[in-house]
Amino acid sequence: MLSITRLALGTKIIGLSLRGKASLASTMVKYRKMRKPTEPHNWAVDYQEKYIPFSKNQLVEALVKEFHSSNHEERNSFLQFVSQVDSSLVHRYYSVLEKLQTHYTPIDPDRDTLQEFPLTDAERLIKEQKVLAMMEPLLDQANFNKLSEEALAYALIVNHPHDEVQVTVNLDQYEYITFWALGQRIGPLRVMAATRAQRAGFFGTARIPADRHYFKRVIVAARTKNSNLVLKCFKDIPLEGLEQLLPLVKVRTSIFHRALLNTMLVVSGLALFVNVGMVVLSDLKIGTTTLLFFFAALMAFRAWKVFGQRRNIHSLELVHMLYYRSTSNNSELLDALTLRAQEEHAKEVILAHSFLLRGHQQQQQPLPKEAGVEKDSNSVEHLRKQVEAWLRLRSGLEINFCAERACKHLKELGVKGAAHPVIG
Repeated sequence: MLSITRLALGTKIIGLSLRGKASLASTMVKYRKMRKPTEPHNWAVDYQEKYIPFSKNQLVEALVKEFHSSNHEERNSFLQFVSQVDSSLVHRYYSVLEKLQTHYTPIDPDRDTLQEFPLTDAERLIKEQKVLAMMEPLLDQANFNKLSEEALAYALIVNHPHDEVQVTVNLDQYEYITFWALGQRIGPLRVMAATRAQRAGFFGTARIPADRHYFKRVIVAARTKNSNLVLKCFKDIPLEGLEQLLPLVKVRTSIFHRALLNTMLVVSGLALFVNVGMVVLSDLKIGTTTLLFFFAALMAFRAWKVFGQRRNIHSLELVHMLYYRSTSNNSELLDALTLRAQEEHAKEVILAHSFLLRGHQQQQQPLPKEAGVEKDSNSVEHLRKQVEAWLRLRSGLEINFCAERACKHLKELGVKGAAHPVIG
């Protein structure tokens, strides 16, 4: 039954179908053959930052000062419009969340209510796909980017030189894996270290974090075989560290640390054999073969202990990092995602309204009584460029503003004239 369900959902599963696993594996081989890749292929095209990096209150204050401060009446009119937007979105997104939670409750691994009837693995898989499909519009409105297969393959293969903690992922253990991210940044990323040795460099000096790609928020949806859907959100996650967020990963020691530990073991073993072994050979008359076997067993035991301690340190570091960077899980993630989508929706509408209104005022044109935003692609493009230039000036970031969606939302509000763009 489960295999039939997987086959039926093969084209709908948002992560690793049988075909998807083969494609991902081949992409991983491509990155394994590359010499020090720095980002996924076509990354600038696949990842388009849409997240507006201001809270709604910050945005309203900035727009009031710049666009709506000429007189008291204009300021009050704008604030009344903002209040109208807020009140219109509350019920809309409450209904969305209620419907989403209704579908998610039967498969919620954290539920504390009684289960009405047990679900088979096939039934659970179908319900999980339904929930993920319902999440897609919310994730899009919340301005998350779904990370491509190229990005996933890159994260699974490439390790940053400054990452001491590395993990191994077995794709055969997963039904599907999907990542969404927003707020790409390039800069120092401070890691909450679990041990004093990892917080300091040589001579006890503090380490200076290196500049690297990371995301302000990352959502992961993953399901291991014969298990449950795992929904988690994390903050400040590097591009090369996405695989660390998955369940059922195994901590491994990096090539550099393996070489360093092996060198130390060989040098210390040779020193021990020269200083102690020769004395034992001469005084106790023990055979060379027996002594070499004894030292080999001793060094193997010591290597096992050293590498075990290193793995334990890295496991603790991974747990410590996930503890401090996890923001929400499962059902609570749906609540947080809905609130974020609601705020991004409001910010887009407020920005579009302010720039459209300013354009009409500059041209000294009366506001039209009918809106026809979607019919004038040139006007929408002009609005997009205006808002993106303003956001770039305010934040210093390249942000793609979805002007067409914002104008559509304005029209849905029924505000006369507010949704008519300035013709460029």
